[in-house]
Amino acid sequence: MAPRQAPPILQRRFGTELRRLREAVGMSAPTAAGLLGADRTAISNIEAGRFGISEERLRRLVSIYECEDDSLVDALARMTGGRKGGWWDEYRGKIPPGFLDVSELEHGAIRLRTVQTAHLPGLFQTEDHARAIFDLIVPPLRRLEVELRVAHRLARQAVVTGDHAIPYVGTIHEAALRMQLGGRDTARSQLTHLLEASERDNVTLLVIPFAAGGFPMAGNSVLYAEYTHTCLDTVHMDSPTGAVFIDSPTQLSNFRTRLDIVEKTALSREKSRDFIFTVAKEL
Repeated sequence: MAPRQAPPILQRRFGTELRRLREAVGMSAPTAAGLLGADRTAISNIEAGRFGISEERLRRLVSIYECEDDSLVDALARMTGGRKGGWWDEYRGKIPPGFLDVSELEHGAIRLRTVQTAHLPGLFQTEDHARAIFDLIVPPLRRLEVELRVAHRLARQAVVTGDHAIPYVGTIHEAALRMQLGGRDTARSQLTHLLEASERDNVTLLVIPFAAGGFPMAGNSVLYAEYTHTCLDTVHMDSPTGAVFIDSPTQLSNFRTRLDIVEKTALSREKSRDFIFTVAKEL
């Protein structure tokens, strides 16, 4: 299989877990390649996400690594060979790669948890609201670039609104609810849309009011994507220079703890809906 110039996020996550399994038994990459009957550089390329691997070879490899976690092996097996490109591939080369990685991360997850302080969750933004956000970028984007990013953001929403919608828990700070991006009419329509989304069985929106004071991760925008095995969970955070992805087991555990605290700090699901309705009514 030809190497990928820019490996997708899930292929990189796949390679990262294989590297951890190899390092856990103290085996070098060339040694592992020899035992697998592959070129001595094959393991390094697989771990970097540059090459894919068949399920058969994966199971041989984890056997070499003496991995006895069947659930992890099965989860990795679902990420092997012949994976078809996703809908986001049509945007490749047109919007930043980090946007595509987020799409793939969400698409492969079984549950999403987010914390938003300054912005509302992208998965529930209206077209006008999303456009207002991208219009604020400095230096300004060309109109085509803005429209491509808006279209991509709207397409992402199928993961929580489509036929195979997954569970979603989003914690939103009052500041994000009150920020009138695009003007009062756009803000009012956005909050109405948020209320409608909160009625979905798979969606839980929680609000942290100003009165709640401080809370962990108050200064960050966080997406925690859960997979069929916690080892494959991944955190996405925005930064001024682009997307940041975190997959260290210790950091993932810390993020789960922080998210638990943040969600307990927020209002209940019902009180959050009432709060959003009140803010919308004030516009």
